[in-house]
Amino acid sequence: MKRADLPDSDCGIAQALGVIGDWWTFLVVRDIAGGTSRFDSLQRELGVSRRALAERLAGLVEHGVLERRPYSDRPPRYDYVLTTKGEGLLPALIALQDWGARHVMGDGALTATSEDGSAESRRVHKLVNRKMPDAVLERHDGEPVAPNAPGGVWTVLYFFPGAFAPGTQGYPPGWADVPGTKGCTLEALTYASRCADFEAAGATIRGVSTQRPDQLAAFVTHARLPYPLLSDQDSRLAAGLLLPTFRAAGVDRFKRLTLLVDPDAIIRAVQFPISDPAGSVDEMLALVRSQRVGR
Repeated sequence: MKRADLPDSDCGIAQALGVIGDWWTFLVVRDIAGGTSRFDSLQRELGVSRRALAERLAGLVEHGVLERRPYSDRPPRYDYVLTTKGEGLLPALIALQDWGARHVMGDGALTATSEDGSAESRRVHKLVNRKMPDAVLERHDGEPVAPNAPGGVWTVLYFFPGAFAPGTQGYPPGWADVPGTKGCTLEALTYASRCADFEAAGATIRGVSTQRPDQLAAFVTHARLPYPLLSDQDSRLAAGLLLPTFRAAGVDRFKRLTLLVDPDAIIRAVQFPISDPAGSVDEMLALVRSQRVGR
């Protein structure tokens, strides 16, 4: 059936479902966003039949959601990568994950944190030994950069819900009533005060949120941060790692967590959930020092 033949041909939801087709297709997009790009790896991760996977990949290529990039001529083999059109699905992927975590696996309460041992916490801690996905974020000054720092250093990536400079568009209504949102400024300033210690231990610091770069730039100037903040407003990294989010005032925002990434872009440690934003900084510094000693 062609999309034009679908019921509600003027409805964007109906037309989108004509491309997505079924839940397997969404899982294919999920895994490709996370860096699993080859047929055999996708089939192994998903546990779907080769025929079913081939049909879904072909459909996504036909609709321009994926493109095939050859990596072998004999025999012909391809990487499947998201197109710009495909990357447009990432916010929908994050929204679906948030809805499932909150309303299917949870009790429906809005929260910016999680519980130790929860399904969400277990999923995040499984990121250890995972390679960072290829993603380009926008630094607070507008420069496109990879999340992890180049140059053979370790990277501390701390993800936060939102931080705003006084006099700018402030916190969303009801922000302080959402468990887990408090502490962004304290966390940022504590990392700033420990920046020299992290550098001495061979690590660089980067903060990440879904805020716009101009909002981050205002906060960097206000707080005089000695390290950059990165914007994941298009959900590239959130979808690539399936990081926990919550939705407030119509915006998907990160739940507070921190990743320690080695010079080879491998995640070596995870902090989540974080109940003490300032204390977590000293814990991460100890983790950096222990990882460096162990190499």
